[in-house]
Amino acid sequence: MAWRGTFVAARRWLSRARSPKEGGSVEALLQGALVEEEKEEEEGAGEGLRGPRRSPQDTSVLLFPGQGSQFVGMGQGLLRYPSARELFRAAEEVLGYDLLGLCLEGPKERLDRTVHSQPAVFVASLAAAEKLHHLEPSVVENCIGAAGFSIGEYAALVFAGAIDFPEALYAVKVRAEAMQEASEAVPSGMLSVIGRNNSDYFAACFEAREYCKSVGIENPVCEVSNYLFPDSRVIAGHLQALEYLQKNSKKYAFARVKMLPVSGAFHTRLMESAMEPLSEALKSITIRQPLIPIYSNVNGQKYTHSKQIQHLLVKQLVLPVKWEQTIHAIYERKKGTAFPCSYEVGPGKQLGAILKSCNLKAWKFYKNIDVSEDFAEDNT
Repeated sequence: MAWRGTFVAARRWLSRARSPKEGGSVEALLQGALVEEEKEEEEGAGEGLRGPRRSPQDTSVLLFPGQGSQFVGMGQGLLRYPSARELFRAAEEVLGYDLLGLCLEGPKERLDRTVHSQPAVFVASLAAAEKLHHLEPSVVENCIGAAGFSIGEYAALVFAGAIDFPEALYAVKVRAEAMQEASEAVPSGMLSVIGRNNSDYFAACFEAREYCKSVGIENPVCEVSNYLFPDSRVIAGHLQALEYLQKNSKKYAFARVKMLPVSGAFHTRLMESAMEPLSEALKSITIRQPLIPIYSNVNGQKYTHSKQIQHLLVKQLVLPVKWEQTIHAIYERKKGTAFPCSYEVGPGKQLGAILKSCNLKAWKFYKNIDVSEDFAEDNT
């Protein structure tokens, strides 16, 4: 395959990116932490000891954002970190264009296209993880789990050592191109909905589909594609269905509706045509068991083996992102137990806002690793 040449070149870039002065790679830190934890668990087993070797407040969770978080100028806060720059240089080898230049200078219309925004968010997020590694290596060493929203899940898997960066970027490239093509085939989109306790999403989607049938659309699509936080959903499907919901929002007790600036109905069956190309891409790369727990968008649960990762990444294209459920799974703990520090690693602070709505106590320990300025921001 033609991609293998760029894959090998990208791997060479990464091998040069790792410098002993930088304290080793992210994967090495995670691997070292895993070995130490297993060793301590074995030593404690004979004494009947169980539980984590670190107190919860000394641990961390990383959250990787999804498409829509991109903006022109992202990456400016990463340039002083050699390992972050190397990721963009490796990406150029795989993608065949200057991704860093596009992130820094735009134009916005080109950056916002699915075919470009997905690789941009993926690479910028991992570059931000390299920045975090440089600034606070203990955060990486004490990471107990990670999750990513849609395309962010690929970044989380790379961070956890499940997929090598160049191979994951190849899969992201195939995914983005296939989703762009699927989006252009049918006029479709996504509608953000802030609801109320009595909002009826099922009835709304059903009646929107019935409306589409009445105007001559066969097999219309209108369904919840993202579960964000309590009383917040994203509904995706044919444009006519979404326009119907906008006009009739009061009927379904929607407090606020807003069209999202995306080109297609992601995470619905309108993305079915993208499944085969992505499946073939994922079969051609090596996927390993993650070094730390990674949570799937499809069911909100930890991945248990590599074949499951391959299978669910394909299903993720046509099934809703269960982010609210994922957040609950990550932060579920006994009453009185401290929460880990959460780091949103990548452009924007959308995942922090969602965390605040899902779990205010966990959000109090949230930080954002900025990709446009050279400093880390907290939630204040």
